[in-house]
Amino acid sequence: MTGSEAHPSFRLAYVPGATPGKWVRIWNERLPDVPLNLISVTAAEASDVLRDGAADAGIVRLPVDRTVFSAIPLYTETTVVVVPKDHLLTAADEATLEDLAEEVVLHPLDDVLGWEQPPGEPAFERPATTADAIELVAAGIGVLAVPQSLARLYHRRDLTYRTLVDAPQSGVALCWPEDAHTDLVEDFIGIVRGRTVNSTRGRAQPAAQPKEKHRDEPAARRKPAAGKNPRSGTPRNGRRGKPRRRS
Repeated sequence: MTGSEAHPSFRLAYVPGATPGKWVRIWNERLPDVPLNLISVTAAEASDVLRDGAADAGIVRLPVDRTVFSAIPLYTETTVVVVPKDHLLTAADEATLEDLAEEVVLHPLDDVLGWEQPPGEPAFERPATTADAIELVAAGIGVLAVPQSLARLYHRRDLTYRTLVDAPQSGVALCWPEDAHTDLVEDFIGIVRGRTVNSTRGRAQPAAQPKEKHRDEPAARRKPAAGKNPRSGTPRNGRRGKPRRRS
């Protein structure tokens, strides 16, 4: 593991929908002298940012290239379909891919669900971004399947969403380059995994030093000879020897 002295701060990239706020707060409490800088990146550019060293680690969407990166899966998101509030799909709490068979399903170029062909009817052209696709849903042009966090991120009052029970899902992971596993990366891994401050895992803790004896500690008292009273020096039965006769 390399040292963390090369970076006076820790740089964390995160993709749209990721919410690293809780971990950032814990970091600031544990390492107040090491600023954590957040870098917002798109899902598509996250790997390049980490590979180029512009960030130390990232909250990214899976999959990632495991020949280059180490990754700790964090959670898998529920997929939802975003529709206008008065859409027929809002009559139920959930929807299936079959329910979208006759719908125009928008497929933005920054799609993170990874399917080659979404269900339903394709739009005349693919929107450039998920944000653009949301605008088209609001205009009544189609519906959009996305991870739930993105539906919340791009929330509009005139739109709602329903769980899409049988759709592909998007996994989110903590990721960093394998050859850049620094002490600060290990600190952040510990926070994400819920390790306590005193956990033995993570970076090595300095060995405990033996306690020094106080200089003013009194010297040990001499042990009295066997059979002698420690105060008077007389035998423990209290009797002294017979006095000598005078000549």
